Amino acid sequence: MLPEDCVCTILSFTSPLETSKSSLVSTTFRSASESDVVWDRFLPPDYQDLLMRLVKPLKFSTKKELFFHLCNWVLIDGGRKSFKMDKSSGKKSYLLSARELFITWSDIPMYWIWKHISQSRLEEVTELRSSSWIEIHGKIKTPMLPKNTTYVAYLKMRISNLAYGLNTTPFEVSVEVGKQASHGTVCVCGHDKEKQETVRMEMLREREDGWMEVELGEFFNGENDEEVKMSFTETKDYRLKAGLVIQGIELRPKL
Repeated sequence: MLPEDCVCTILSFTSPLETSKSSLVSTTFRSASESDVVWDRFLPPDYQDLLMRLVKPLKFSTKKELFFHLCNWVLIDGGRKSFKMDKSSGKKSYLLSARELFITWSDIPMYWIWKHISQSRLEEVTELRSSSWIEIHGKIKTPMLPKNTTYVAYLKMRISNLAYGLNTTPFEVSVEVGKQASHGTVCVCGHDKEKQETVRMEMLREREDGWMEVELGEFFNGENDEEVKMSFTETKDYRLKAGLVIQGIELRPKL
């Protein structure tokens, strides 16, 4: 049987899922699978910085315990972002709050109203009261995400009971980073998908947490230090619209 320190080294080059399964092999593997040496490799390189940015400090006694704490959504940066890690791979997901986005006229109560919703992971969401011009833009620096990973960006939203005007024209969506660009259109409130034959058309999807999401696009995060730019817009139809409730933009690894 290999010494425990050798087993720790081997496990540190696997994944969190494989390490957890290895604990069933023997007592040596079980002990090694609890080692801080192993779980430190599964934490993101910037985890110390992330811990300093937490809204509420975490209590933990081992690196494994910290890892699984971070596999649940935690608020950072004064509640303007939320963050979690995937239990199987350890890769990071981010949720940029509506406050972290650029939303045209969101500071004018006649167009958008800010509110607290208990079902939201974030402290505030914003609801469209009435406007004919909708622009929502978000951005994130690629060093915040693991390298050599494909990510997908989603706008998280709801449609209120008082919504109107959202099904008249498709919304345009895009994700751009470096020379990569993804463009498409979004069907909101049952717009006729058959009319869109030449561009990527996305549909709203309901999530388990009661919110809806629509894909904005995907990108590959390589080795370069760049900025990801994401957008959700409708500026061509001048009829009034209302009822979009925006939680934020979520970025998560593509499965």
